[in-house]
Amino acid sequence: MDPSKHGIPERKRNRLTARFVDTIATPGKYHDKGGLGLYLRVTGAGSRQWVQRVMARGKRHEIGLGSPPVVTLAMARQAALENKRAIHAGRDPLQERREARAGLTFADAVDKYLAAKLHEFRNEKHKKQWRSTLDTYAVPVLGQKRVSEIDTQDVLKALHPIWQGKTETAKRLRGRIEAVLSWATVAGHRKGDNPARWKGNLSEILPKPGKVAKTGNQPALALADVPRWWADLSGRDGMAARALQFLALTAARSGEVRGMTWEEVTLPELTELTELTTALWVIPASRMKAGRAHRVPLTQEAVALLKALPRMKGSDYVFFAPRGGALSDMSISAVMRRMQEAEVKAGRAGYLDPQNKRPAVPHGLRSTFRQWAAEQGYPRDMAEIALAHFIGSDVERAYQRSDMLERRRDMMAAWAGFLRGEAVQNGNVVALGGAG
Repeated sequence: MDPSKHGIPERKRNRLTARFVDTIATPGKYHDKGGLGLYLRVTGAGSRQWVQRVMARGKRHEIGLGSPPVVTLAMARQAALENKRAIHAGRDPLQERREARAGLTFADAVDKYLAAKLHEFRNEKHKKQWRSTLDTYAVPVLGQKRVSEIDTQDVLKALHPIWQGKTETAKRLRGRIEAVLSWATVAGHRKGDNPARWKGNLSEILPKPGKVAKTGNQPALALADVPRWWADLSGRDGMAARALQFLALTAARSGEVRGMTWEEVTLPELTELTELTTALWVIPASRMKAGRAHRVPLTQEAVALLKALPRMKGSDYVFFAPRGGALSDMSISAVMRRMQEAEVKAGRAGYLDPQNKRPAVPHGLRSTFRQWAAEQGYPRDMAEIALAHFIGSDVERAYQRSDMLERRRDMMAAWAGFLRGEAVQNGNVVALGGAG
């Protein structure tokens, strides 16, 4: 094309287009003639990467700026422009990137990414979900790793535990991890392909979300196995085992327990745990699935468990991970998995759901509690409130102002007794045969 005939300036005529970037597959270097030294490198294997050639401190350097489609043409141009401005100001963007790569953790990257991008989300609920999903499932696994070291296997560790049971959440989590790592690449904290990329990467390892079989309810513990299971769990050491005990005592969700902080808890000061009316755990609305605060009465067993826990300096998490932060979802699930494996190794069937014969999982304990409450004759609404479920219609909820806290306190005390292998018959406490 002769630019003089078409009135198109030379620089504009040779600049790349978004369509060209999306479709080009022929190996080579494709320059974006805009004076920024930017070009797209396409390899014979089909991978593509943005590269910028710059002169800094008298030497020529190449700076990687990420890969399409995560890093768009516009994003690459903006990053290249910022590098040019840095050089003009006497700085060395390459050295700055090296220094940044040396220490930025995934948890820090999440903070920096959200600080830069959250204003783009108009929906306040969407903002909270972004943070909550990453904090719940990604940060416990990836948080302390440098973004420059995170690979596909690391991402899989965060996704695997929920890919089957919480597929929609897992899909969002993958996309959000990819976005954070993409930002980290453009900002110079890592280089190479994005390990959270789906097409041609995780798609080759994980089943497609649409093809994941619906597993229905989470496998629950049979009521007859509860006392034996509780005795087994009580004999195990470790923070994850204590978290699982607390989860069972309160019938709470794993994420609610793992994210629990000491400021959410009110414990009685008495050494003798006879007065428990002040023992309370208040989960803020921001951490609840229903989006509203939830009060959990704490039984004598729950209070004793909490008072016996160690505390980590600098961390407010009640159930903290060995290296700080909250426990991962996998750590609690792993306790139940090891308990089941020990049962099978001993030649027993283990702790199986009585209906689908699958090994019970932590979330299934909520179903076990619900079945127990029904068989004990507790009011439906009271049991549902204990599980933090919505009850009735909007009108009914408007009139139901009470959360039945003190009545639930008695119910949860009876549930704790059942876990220990006790039951109340005609006003007397009796041992259950399954406890032996």
